[in-house]
Amino acid sequence: MGVADLTAAARAGDRRAVARLLTAVENHSDEAPAIAAALAEGRAPASATVVGVTGSPGVGKSTLVSALIGAWREAGLRVAVLAVDPSSPFSGGAILGDRVRMADHALDDGVYIRSVATRGHLGGLTATTGAAVRLLEGLGFDVVLVETVGVGQAEVEIAGLADTTLLLLAPGMGDGIQAVKAGVVEIADVYVVNKADRPGADSVVRDLRAMMSLVKREPGEWREPICKTVAQDGEGVDELVAAIAKHRDWLSGADRLAAKRRERAAAEIRATVDAELRRRFAVSEELAADVAEGRTDVASAARGVLERS
Repeated sequence: MGVADLTAAARAGDRRAVARLLTAVENHSDEAPAIAAALAEGRAPASATVVGVTGSPGVGKSTLVSALIGAWREAGLRVAVLAVDPSSPFSGGAILGDRVRMADHALDDGVYIRSVATRGHLGGLTATTGAAVRLLEGLGFDVVLVETVGVGQAEVEIAGLADTTLLLLAPGMGDGIQAVKAGVVEIADVYVVNKADRPGADSVVRDLRAMMSLVKREPGEWREPICKTVAQDGEGVDELVAAIAKHRDWLSGADRLAAKRRERAAAEIRATVDAELRRRFAVSEELAADVAEGRTDVASAARGVLERS
């Protein structure tokens, strides 16, 4: 199948076609520019809601994603999920096991779930997540969920990609002060205290409210809600969906959503340029050896690399 046929099939719900297009984009194949052109042809700007889900391992991200899929499917929305798993630093492989938690939706033609490995990329996502999200938006999905690796306090890259970022916390997952001081807390648009039926959930909520009380806000600025959920039983999921919709409505005012999309596009362009520059100005082993053995200095070696082209 050609690119045009694949795109048409993917928009009609053919999961195999979606998978082939995503693989081409993730691997930077020669077809990638043609795919982008096919998606742009005769289409209005993408209007999908992009939701990021982050939090430490064990807080129930995949289970909550499954519950959110169910809620949006009941509303008749088409949902795509990108579940990012860490690659092994030794073998380079990844378990890609998040979809086990989402098995209830495996046969639903309105749901597409893709497990992807980080391939060594830091920040909780992969280097091609932005391009994959743009592809899924162009294929007509109403909601694109991105579940991050769950690596801890520095996992903030999702904020630049998602329209709405959910930060999951759970009782019994560590000191509340550690959660409050974590850098990742600052990027959340909605806080979710999952496993709220366990002892200590109210304490987590109090810690979050105490932190939020220290932040000075301007009139009209978004104030992050705190939602309590028990994802395994579906409790609190409807309230969370409503909070996400409310944040989307807030973004839609005063050009906030358009500005966020422009920032995301600029970040994708910079990442693409950076990757191309690294490829074009690759450092040879011989040059590295010259610096390491004192035959030249770093600045001179760098100038030589830049002057090559």
